[in-house]
Amino acid sequence: MSERSTATTAEATMHIGAVADRTGLSLRTLRHYDDVGLLRPSGRSDGGFRLYTEQDVDRLLVIRRMKPLGFTLEEMSDLLDLVDRLDAPDAVGRDDARARLAGYVARAEERRAELARKLDMADEFIELLHGRAR
Repeated sequence: MSERSTATTAEATMHIGAVADRTGLSLRTLRHYDDVGLLRPSGRSDGGFRLYTEQDVDRLLVIRRMKPLGFTLEEMSDLLDLVDRLDAPDAVGRDDARARLAGYVARAEERRAELARKLDMADEFIELLHGRAR
């Protein structure tokens, strides 16, 4: 199929609209991630359209999960690099990658706890408003 001719693998690919639907990310966000180098699509069609693989979608889902925790684009990129190093068959840098990944785990847990505290406060506020409305 000619649409896959510039894709880096023989893996099935999908256009940006299908990826946006699957990930819940906007077309603009996906294009921005490509422009800044956070996640480049695996290929382009003969017409220049972005083509994404399942692996690209999986990586985008990791990014999407980091967004509400306030991670920067640089941190997202770093984490994806760490995951790649941990998934690589060779052991070069694996111990360092694990240690750095543990730092991301700790920061994610801290940020999640902060979000939970804010959610609790929002629930209290809503209850206060409901009480006043009665």
